[in-house]
Amino acid sequence: MAKAVLLLLLVLSLLFLTLGWAQQDPERELEQCRKECLQRPEGQKHHCQEECERRYREQQEQQEKRGRGEEGNRKGSEREEEEERRRNPYHFTGERFRERVRTDHGWVRVLEDFVKQSELLRGIANYRVSLLEANPHTFVLPAHFDAEGVFYVDRGRGTITFLGEEDKQTYNLEQGDVIRVHAGTTVYITNRDRNEKLQIVKLFQTVSTPGRYEAFYGPAGRNPESFFRAFSDSTLGASFNNRETETLQRLFEHQDQGAIVKAREEQIKEIGRHASSGGGSWPFGGGESGGPVNLLRQRPVHSNQYGNLRQIDENEYPHLRSLDISVALANITAGGMAAPYYNSRATKVAVVTEGNGYFEMACPHVGSKGRKQKGQGTVEQYERISGELRPGHVVVIPAGHPALIVASQGRNLEVVCFNINFRNNQRYFLTGKNSIYRNMDDEEIALSFNSPVEEVRRVLNANKDEVFTRGPEGGREGHRAFA
Repeated sequence: MAKAVLLLLLVLSLLFLTLGWAQQDPERELEQCRKECLQRPEGQKHHCQEECERRYREQQEQQEKRGRGEEGNRKGSEREEEEERRRNPYHFTGERFRERVRTDHGWVRVLEDFVKQSELLRGIANYRVSLLEANPHTFVLPAHFDAEGVFYVDRGRGTITFLGEEDKQTYNLEQGDVIRVHAGTTVYITNRDRNEKLQIVKLFQTVSTPGRYEAFYGPAGRNPESFFRAFSDSTLGASFNNRETETLQRLFEHQDQGAIVKAREEQIKEIGRHASSGGGSWPFGGGESGGPVNLLRQRPVHSNQYGNLRQIDENEYPHLRSLDISVALANITAGGMAAPYYNSRATKVAVVTEGNGYFEMACPHVGSKGRKQKGQGTVEQYERISGELRPGHVVVIPAGHPALIVASQGRNLEVVCFNINFRNNQRYFLTGKNSIYRNMDDEEIALSFNSPVEEVRRVLNANKDEVFTRGPEGGREGHRAFA
């Protein structure tokens, strides 16, 4: 009877240890189990040790199985992601951004390298998209970039300061402002609003390492690290004409709060005390002096009940001339659609800032390269590229690719567009009142469509809207592909 009781206690003790083992480190639990065994009567120690070893081996096997399963799941997820990139290389969701900066007061996120997504995007390999969000009354530490930048203020109010050799220039920023940031110019930003976050969309054109750019922090410390810390004490002392090594070390060690820090209201006011106001249309919004020009105050290039398009290029803002870039803002009315069109030269990098919707694009590069038709050789076959659009999503529409964008019901869709290689670009609209196909003569229509001219004319002339039109009934679920 005594042996049975002792055996039961041993089993219960081992069971208790086993239940806890699943959630703990097997190595640690093996050692704990062995110590427990030392407290057993002499006749039970050996059996107890064997049980510990057995459970340890089982735990190792279970961990290995879980590891293989997790590895398989990870590889499966990677395969799915790779397949999605191959199938739709032009669409980037918010998860494709990586954090460069994160503090309690804001963050900076950078979209992954375009060429990492697909070789089809190597034409814009030298460009990167970045997002900045800074909380109310914050200060973004001074830095310069090894890249040319174009900033668009999506939300909030702030100031931006450029440090020059002889002086500095400070400009007020507000929603809709576009401003050029030259490579190598030290710049810092404040959010001067008490309540609203400052959100900026940035496009960088890299100039040193293709597809890569860095922020170089000078007046900083350990976090972010000041680039001065890379120099030796002797050369740093000679540069500042200060031989007190400890003083210089302290100077570049105290800052450890990150690149975005909280500022007092009086500090914010003092920084912006001499700020110039931009914000208007060229030539009244800064423009040639280096200040911002406001996109929201431009007269719409196209506008109707279904949406509007505003644009700034080198004519409105001369600082864009050397970059050959335009910045546009499309605001599509809920349930409306930006009708199919294509750019002759420009590649559009579109960043969704508000609302939901989806896009569709015809692409000859993805999927089948072509198909044979009897007596006609190989003809081009187009893949429909499509994807949902939400705030933070990015879509690339290469030159020549017909595309459209649809806004979901209930809320307008707002898209900031950077058009790369914009000089001498022409937009060609394919449907509606300004469709290029309306200019075809009857004989050309008959030969092109191989259909009765009257029927073709009726289809081409049915939509009286320009650029923006009513979207499909029933949203995305209401559309279908041609059989």
